Amino acid sequence: MWKIFARDWKSISTNWVAMILIGGLIVLPSLYAWFNIKASWDPYSQTDQLPVAVVNEDEGATVRGTEIDVGKDLVEELKGNDSFDWQFTDRETAMDQLEYGDYYAVIVIPDAFSEKLGTVVSDQPEKSNVEYYVNEKINAIAPKITEKGASVIVDQITKEFVSEVNGTVAELFNELGLELEKDLPDIKRFEEYVFKLEENLPEIYDLISGAYDDSQNAASIINDVQGLLPRADQVTRESLGTIDETTSFLNEAEQRLNEVAPRVEADLKKAQQTAEDVNSFINDVQSVDLDLTGVTELKDGINQRTSEALEQLNTVENLLKQVQEQQQQNGEENPENGEENQNQQTGSEASQETVNQALKEVERIREGLQSVQNDTGRLEEQLKDSQTEIDQTLTTLEEKSGETADRIDAFLTEYKENIEPKFLQEINQAQQTLSDARSILTEAQSTIPQISQILGSTESNLAEGQDILEYMLNEYPYVNEKVNQMADRIREIQGETDINEIIELLKNDPEAEESFFKEPVSLSKNTRFPIENYGTGMTPFYTVLALWVGALLLVSLLSTEPVHTSEYRSYEQYLGKLATFVSIGFLQTLVVTLGNLFFLKIGIAESLYFVLFGLGISFVFMTIVFTLVSVLGDVGKAGAIVFLVLQIAGSGGTYPVALLPEFFQNIHPFLPFSYAVDLLREAVGGIVQARVKTDVIRLSIFAGVFLAIGIFLKGPLHENSRKLMKKSRESGLFH
Repeated sequence: MWKIFARDWKSISTNWVAMILIGGLIVLPSLYAWFNIKASWDPYSQTDQLPVAVVNEDEGATVRGTEIDVGKDLVEELKGNDSFDWQFTDRETAMDQLEYGDYYAVIVIPDAFSEKLGTVVSDQPEKSNVEYYVNEKINAIAPKITEKGASVIVDQITKEFVSEVNGTVAELFNELGLELEKDLPDIKRFEEYVFKLEENLPEIYDLISGAYDDSQNAASIINDVQGLLPRADQVTRESLGTIDETTSFLNEAEQRLNEVAPRVEADLKKAQQTAEDVNSFINDVQSVDLDLTGVTELKDGINQRTSEALEQLNTVENLLKQVQEQQQQNGEENPENGEENQNQQTGSEASQETVNQALKEVERIREGLQSVQNDTGRLEEQLKDSQTEIDQTLTTLEEKSGETADRIDAFLTEYKENIEPKFLQEINQAQQTLSDARSILTEAQSTIPQISQILGSTESNLAEGQDILEYMLNEYPYVNEKVNQMADRIREIQGETDINEIIELLKNDPEAEESFFKEPVSLSKNTRFPIENYGTGMTPFYTVLALWVGALLLVSLLSTEPVHTSEYRSYEQYLGKLATFVSIGFLQTLVVTLGNLFFLKIGIAESLYFVLFGLGISFVFMTIVFTLVSVLGDVGKAGAIVFLVLQIAGSGGTYPVALLPEFFQNIHPFLPFSYAVDLLREAVGGIVQARVKTDVIRLSIFAGVFLAIGIFLKGPLHENSRKLMKKSRESGLFH
């Protein structure tokens, strides 16, 4: 083994051509890794080099008096955005350039974009759409990147729109919260009103029922009153006639009184004079001795004067009785006691009372004069008795005549000062009362048509009110049920929520709410094993791939058999040549791993482990590839290439295993790439001991299996593989 290994390196060191070729084989795999890693270093930071066209056809819109133009705003924002090489153009140019391949994608904002966004405030909102066109034949990755860019634009528009709408809603909620807080006393009062209404509904029902019954009674009363209006109009007209007649009578009575008053006064004065003459006559003859002849003359003188006084009193009495008869006649002509007749009757009663008193006074004066006449007649009878009795009689006559004269004088004074003024005053009052009554009746007569109209309107309104009351009575069960439900719901809400909490929930900062809905969830990224960039993340895969490619290059260019095979046993040949290949593989590994660290300056968490893990992986890969070729010859080379193809797709080096087709997911555990890539990822990002242990054990198993194959099967299989190689070379197509 050692002789084979030493001879190989001696040959390399003493042959400059071999040295150059080996040097190339050592460096060449590293170039494969470095170029791929560098190319994929950070491709997403270079998307500003991808030309993407933007076509703005948005015509804007007016939403509740506010002009909006989302397309224009988006274009202005993209002009300051360096995510892509934005090209702002028209639809036709954009589509031509897209087909030709100058543009990777085209984003079109349609004409109704803002208009549809504005429908969010309507009862039938419509979704806006952004048209996205992509030419996928240009590049496999570019469409995915540009599609992500289009999605970012849509997300940005949505975010801005949602934040704006929610900001507006938050502002409305804030205003609503403040308004609710302001109206909280009214809300509490409303709750009390509902509970009060619930409590008083039975009483309200009774009142409505009573009002409905009263309205029916009122309708009946109105009909009765309407039936009496014609009679009232007739009575009013008759009463006006009566008042006019009574007024005319009072005017006549006043005129008659004015005419009679001087005559009454004159007759009373004559009666007074006569009474005084009688008194004077009696006084003259009182102390004279009288004979029968003288007594007769005296008697005749007294009777004559007394008769004259009585005639004058009769004249006064007749005048007063005429006034009394006229008053009674007026009362008989107006038997109906309306308001105006009552007024008239009151004045007439007062006047009649005055006339009756005057007649009584006249009657008393008459009685006194008649008493004088009677006593005068006794003179002749008493003359025979004695002079003394005559004197007593004359004294009595004198007293009575004097009293009569005084009474007439007092009556004359009473008549002038009280009876006549009072009678005239009563007549004037009656005239004023009748005038007022006439005005009232005239106004009442003019009001009767209005009353008739009002009663008709009232009857119509009352009928309508009856319909309403009847409707209310019919609707009462429904209203009662709903009010009870409302009251129960309020009590339920009061038990579940507090309106003060609702108000506090509605009150907010609109700007803070808008900012919240613009980004309701912020991603707080906490990287457990940070990777600087995409290139760093791809380093494990491309490094492992370079080590396998390096092994393939070695078995393709270098011989897997020693020069003098007869000198060594088969396992010695296998192990001796394997040592040469592994040592060159280690050099390849050192170049690629150290180049990653110091040439590309990849940020690797565990640099030493990265190199050591690389050396271990190189040993496993070289063992596998060398064993396949050493044991199977050209068939082994083909197997190593097939193995490479399967591992590129199924190791999970580029895409997660869960995203791979089922076939590759099934073979993934049986591929050395799977554990090699994972082992280098531990060194790049940060070591987890359990995973490292698992990966090392699995790789060791692969190495052990292929070492056993090489040691124990090289001899038995080598002669057959040699014959196959010889036969293939005879074709002149293989070396």
